[in-house]
Amino acid sequence: MSGRMNCSSTNSPQKITIGLTYDLRDDYLREGYSLEETAEFDKPDTIEAIENVILKSGYATDRIGHIQSLTRRLAAGDRWDLVFNIAEGLYGFGREAQVPALLDAYNIPYTFSDALGQALTLHKGMTKHVVRDLGIPTPDFAVVSGPEDIGLITLPYPLFAKPVAEGTGKGITAFSRIDNPKDLYSVCVNLLQTFCQPVLVETYLPGREFTVGIVGTGKGARALGAMEVILNPDAEQHAYSYENKEHYENLVRYAAVDDAEARQAMEISIRVWRGLGLKDGGRIDLRSDAQGRPHFMEVNSLAGLNPVRSDLPILCRLKGISYDRLITDILNSALTRANIIT
Repeated sequence: MSGRMNCSSTNSPQKITIGLTYDLRDDYLREGYSLEETAEFDKPDTIEAIENVILKSGYATDRIGHIQSLTRRLAAGDRWDLVFNIAEGLYGFGREAQVPALLDAYNIPYTFSDALGQALTLHKGMTKHVVRDLGIPTPDFAVVSGPEDIGLITLPYPLFAKPVAEGTGKGITAFSRIDNPKDLYSVCVNLLQTFCQPVLVETYLPGREFTVGIVGTGKGARALGAMEVILNPDAEQHAYSYENKEHYENLVRYAAVDDAEARQAMEISIRVWRGLGLKDGGRIDLRSDAQGRPHFMEVNSLAGLNPVRSDLPILCRLKGISYDRLITDILNSALTRANIIT
């Protein structure tokens, strides 16, 4: 992952250089990590797609790579006008906040939310505490830090359990929907042992599932639209699980929706985005209760950006928004925040 400069033209001066930070899945697979452990990391075509849009916008690019490469480059004196950051990190609740925090230390602006926003939103339990305090509907929940906490849960069944700080459906299976105390104990213990982190247990909502795309920051943030996630009969039921996401072509159907329930989901999403102080672009996941009322489930403030496979670009395609437009809007939001453009 050595640095590589790339310019859109060798004849015109480059006024702005955009660095790119990312974690490549293949690098970690070669080190012995599993497919599920590396599910959130990117493939080369994602980096190429983002870089191509930046180059077409007239900026120079510099592929930096993961946080270790970034650290070496900073120590060597390298600097960038802005960094397009999609590095997920590997360890700890602050893993998505590591690159933003390091760039903050060098006063280098970057895309997407700051270290506070990334650390908060990775922890689903902490996020739900804040969202609930904002008066936004979210299912009742408990956080299980150890087996001794399981017996203290008084929420009515059915329940739903998942790791508190994973993405891409990791840890979510057909067994995540729980109907009795015996299954609650076995599922929670398995998740605690497998992922070495607390488990979020929440009231299961039986209604429609939405993801809402957001671009922009603060009052300038806007919803790109709502996409309903519909599971095919052969899919793992009750959840947009890791297995369903990995094989979405055969197991999942996506639909752009704009009915009253979907519009309510978009309104809630904007309230969440602004309330959490998130920036530039991302996704909000929601699910409706039996009465058709959407509830906040979780937020992805560092959403996947593969032009073909990731949910946010899929939503944009369904809404007639090009991938170039999506990346440009994200980039321009960050450049404007940094006072690089107006």
